[in-house]
Amino acid sequence: MYKQLDILLSAETTVDSWYDDGCVIATEILEGFNPDEWDILSREAWSKPLNWQKKLAYCLDSTREMHEFELLLSLMTIEDRELFVICIDTLRSYTSPEHKQRLMHEPLLLERVSAALSEAGITKRRVLEDFLRELTV
Repeated sequence: MYKQLDILLSAETTVDSWYDDGCVIATEILEGFNPDEWDILSREAWSKPLNWQKKLAYCLDSTREMHEFELLLSLMTIEDRELFVICIDTLRSYTSPEHKQRLMHEPLLLERVSAALSEAGITKRRVLEDFLRELTV
């Protein structure tokens, strides 16, 4: 399953085809992952191109799977503003008290969100503001 996901995330696609079809297929593949595949993905994600990482972050929205949450937190540490905002956008679906508590205690998270807000355009600003609002509700 990991190999299938890697091939999909590595494929050159248009933005429309990725958001219309690719991310749905990637999410379905991720739903079939076993613990060993999650371990491989967690290790391999660091060495992949930035575009691959962005596609992955967009697909990690299953709030049932703790591996996805941990991987998103890991991807947020990569120094790229767009990847960071994609991770924040995806984390908005993690609304359980446990997830919120973990995010509130994540080192430097709120500081990075504030820094991203100062440079964000309208769309990204809304994502970041919504994340902060949901985090404190």
